[in-house]
Parts: sequence; structure tokens; C-alpha cells
Amino acid sequence: MKKNLYLTLFTLLFILTAHIAFAQTASVDTIGDKGEKKSGLKIGLNYLSNAVLLGRADTVRTSLLEPEIKYTFAPGIYITGNLEYVPNRKKHHVDGGSLGLGYDFEIGDNLSGGVSYTKLFYSSSSTQIGSAISHSFNANLDYNIGDIITPSISVDYNIIKQGFGNDVLLNAGINHDFTIEDVFGDGDELTFTPTATVNAGTQNFYDAYFSVKKYKVTQKGQAKEARAKALLAANAAKLSQFTLLDYELSMPIEYKTGIFIFSVTPTYAIARNKLPAQITSTMVNSNNGIFYLQVGVVVKI
Repeated sequence: MKKNLYLTLFTLLFILTAHIAFAQTASVDTIGDKGEKKSGLKIGLNYLSNAVLLGRADTVRTSLLEPEIKYTFAPGIYITGNLEYVPNRKKHHVDGGSLGLGYDFEIGDNLSGGVSYTKLFYSSSSTQIGSAISHSFNANLDYNIGDIITPSISVDYNIIKQGFGNDVLLNAGINHDFTIEDVFGDGDELTFTPTATVNAGTQNFYDAYFSVKKYKVTQKGQAKEARAKALLAANAAKLSQFTLLDYELSMPIEYKTGIFIFSVTPTYAIARNKLPAQITSTMVNSNNGIFYLQVGVVVKI
């Protein structure tokens, strides 16, 4: 089953790459100008120090290596694909991946936005917090107010597998770009973007994580896990309610030179409305706050 999943994913990425070759992505999908008018290919590689979702993480740190690819068509339509490889486990393996289709647009000089659909894949042994999410639909808008500050809003509708309820997530944020040109040579550009965001929504993905992954009852430790599952069941109604999930402070740093884009994004997430300590005490961020880092490089072709 697992081999078939990997084979299918690699095959789809190969087809995607082949189509791009003959038809002539903080991540590749988020790097670069929104509403790009020129068609082009981006190939990137990211390192994520910990797989964190809405201020929530696994019981052990899960770092990821993510090769990614994105092709943007002239009107702003794009297709993307990525793989997620876990390097810090005894058995190194591909943990998941995704394929996506989206459209970015601009209205006037200050308003931009986008819509997208993403199909997510995870291995059966994945312990990522979001491993129960199978499909994600997104719509987003941001507005540049006089080159002073840019507020943004994003809405996601996630389909959760295993028979759990689906999730609605709302992200609201503000940021400002500080750009320095010709830093090390003509035409290069260094940008700092201090960003503050607030996330709210439902947590059915978290219910699925605990029920299917963390507290899956086995013969070993069955009584302990049964008690934990009973406590989780008592909080199930809370997980389906729309509520504040976390605050996030980040500082994306991006350096562009020629066809290369280098990026570093440190993020500190402060979780809110978590489950009782009896359930989450063994989690990486049991003290509510968690820091993680993403480092990446992209080649624009």
C-alpha cells in the first residue's frame, strides 16, 4: 500500500514535470510576485525544522526536506507539486506530498488575491498533525495600504479523511516589506517582511490525529490509551467549534539574485484553546509556544 502511494506520487510529479517541459513555490508556491504575468517554472528545496500546524506539533520534533515545483501560466494560473521527506528518523522515508492548482490575480495596484485547490498525500505511518487532511480549498486577499502596511485575509476549507468532520480555517494578518536593492551587486534585492497573523477555526484534524495516530488502541498500554481516548471523546465537541487557534510572529527574509531566490523564515507560534493537559502533556509545545524555522532556495527558469 505504502509503495503504491509513493509510486503514484512520483509518477504524478514526473508527468507534471514532463508537461511543463513540453508546454513551453516559507515554499515555491509563496515565493515571488502574486499575479505574475509571465509564464515560468520554479524548482525549489526547503528545510523545515519542525512540522507545525496552527501552533500544534507532534510528540517529537519532525523536521522535513521538501523538494517542490511550480509552473505559472501567463494569465496567473499555476500548478504545483511537492514531496515531504523525514530525515531525522531511524527509517528515513517520504512522509507525504501534494499536488495543487491555483489562480493568482491583481485588481489595480494594491489589491491582490488568489484561489487554489490542493490534494494532499500522507503515508500510513505519518505522525504529522495534519496527516488526516486529504483536500484543501483556499481563497485569499491582501491590500497594500499606501506602501505602509498590508493586511491580509485567507480562508481554508479542509476535507478530513477517516470519517471525521471537515474544517474551516480563517487567517488574518498584517505585514510590511523592507527592501534593500543592489546589496551585493547590480539587480539583487534583499527583503525583510515582519508579519503578525491570527488563526481561528475548527480542529477536526486534531481529533483525527489523536484518535487515529497518537491514541490508537493496541494491546500494549491498552488501558492507558483507552482512558486517553475517553478523555478525547469528552472534548470532541470542543474540537468541532470555531475558535481562536494561535497567534504567529514571523520574519520572512528573501534574497533575490539572478535566477535564484534564497529565503529564511523564523516563526514563533503561540497556541490557544488547546486540549486538556492530560491529552497534550507529551506534545512538543506543551507550554503553548513553539519556534520553528524554514530555509529554502528556489531557481526560476
